[in-house]
Amino acid sequence: MIPNKNSPRADRARVGESLRSRGLRLTRPRRIILEVVRATDVHPSVSAVYAQVRRRLPRVSLGTVYRNLRRLAAEGLVQERAEPTGLRVDGNTAPHDHFTCVSCGRVRDVPRRGVAPPLQAPARGLEILSHRVEFYGRCGACRRRGGPSTPHRRHDHGR
Repeated sequence: MIPNKNSPRADRARVGESLRSRGLRLTRPRRIILEVVRATDVHPSVSAVYAQVRRRLPRVSLGTVYRNLRRLAAEGLVQERAEPTGLRVDGNTAPHDHFTCVSCGRVRDVPRRGVAPPLQAPARGLEILSHRVEFYGRCGACRRRGGPSTPHRRHDHGR
């Protein structure tokens, strides 16, 4: 189950307005999918979103959830995060970075502080449109439990 950070009922009006402002039809599956993703800060997998949506809409298909998540991401209403374990989604679309606990695998948002200096392209002919920073370490709960301090999977992306 995906933990909620706020009441889906409180977010319902904002979800409807977000969809309408981008010219998207307000279908029940689309609304519920966006509510589920925005109601948590755990960056759920598509299968976790699907399981949560099915609790409210039992006949929804996995394909419907995938298609709607892709459309919501294309419209900037959610962010997709490709990870070695599969696709995850993030309901926080404000500029932010991420911290991943190498012991338990949980991903947390890290707010950006101040204004970042302009980034220079790493090679001639490239134009930087955005960037993200990924931090890896151990969360407080894992440190208190004394969990392993070595990554459970490789995070250095070949560097």
